[in-house]
Amino acid sequence: MTPVPGTLISFLDAYDTYIIASHKEPDGDCIGSSLALDMFLRNRGKKTVLVSAGPFKRPEIKQYEHLFLADIASVSVPANTAVLVIDCSSIERLGDAANGLEGFPCAIIDHHATNLSSNSADYVDHRSPATTLLVQGIIETIQGRISKEEADCLLFGLCTDTGFFRHLDDQSASAFSYASRLVEAGANPKQTFSLMNGGKSWGSRILISRILSRMTRWYEGKLVVSFETLDDTAEFGQEGRDSDSLYQLIQSIEGVEAMVIVRQESETHCSVGFRSRDLVDVSKVATSFGGGGHKQASGLYIEGTIEALIPHFVEAFRDQLG
Repeated sequence: MTPVPGTLISFLDAYDTYIIASHKEPDGDCIGSSLALDMFLRNRGKKTVLVSAGPFKRPEIKQYEHLFLADIASVSVPANTAVLVIDCSSIERLGDAANGLEGFPCAIIDHHATNLSSNSADYVDHRSPATTLLVQGIIETIQGRISKEEADCLLFGLCTDTGFFRHLDDQSASAFSYASRLVEAGANPKQTFSLMNGGKSWGSRILISRILSRMTRWYEGKLVVSFETLDDTAEFGQEGRDSDSLYQLIQSIEGVEAMVIVRQESETHCSVGFRSRDLVDVSKVATSFGGGGHKQASGLYIEGTIEALIPHFVEAFRDQLG
């Protein structure tokens, strides 16, 4: 992976307070990276503020929600403060958490292929399977030793973004080297797996079955599309969602190369998840609608309804699957 830029090392030393800002609809990589960076900076005598617009829909990160402010409106921000944007390409992708952050010195730490950052203090490495590995590199470069608490957060983030290493290929040896150092520092893979996959609600299983029952196939079965309605959310809550299990089940279907899950979040807007196997680049599709992400995992938040949007998403895959 790319070495930690010296400009970022200087940036992390130059300010007294850091606002650590996570992208909207946070996941384990985003939260694990933010928490580990928070611990690291506090151990160096810095003051920190954790910010995320949420919502904390994923069951595995719900326990961390109380550590994050929705925005900095209630905070008296001291002089000599900077912003660290974690696991996304810009302040704009922070959602409502971006309110009040304009004008502060800013550095981005991210691994998404759709990030085209050019700020010299940014640390963006598209080859890294998770932002947590970049944060681990920062801590090891500056501090030398990872604490157990930092390692717990970093392993959690790495495992969530790689599907507990399922999404890694034969070019990913360094990720296992990083993971081994986290385990040596005290992180427990068994406990991490339990945190990610244990304690699923009865309702989450019913919701998965409902979404599976709505699947439609396109391009000779290479694309699968399904959806979640406002009524589903009213019945099961956002906490009932288990996207990782849902994607695993659909990806296991013979012949499936890509999938789209559309969730009606309000009367006017939807969130959309794209996943694929090796041959299909879903980041191209997501980017064309204003979203972003990785070749095999991307997403977006978009104005529209399920019925109106799905035909456009299906058409967007024609070049790759038609």
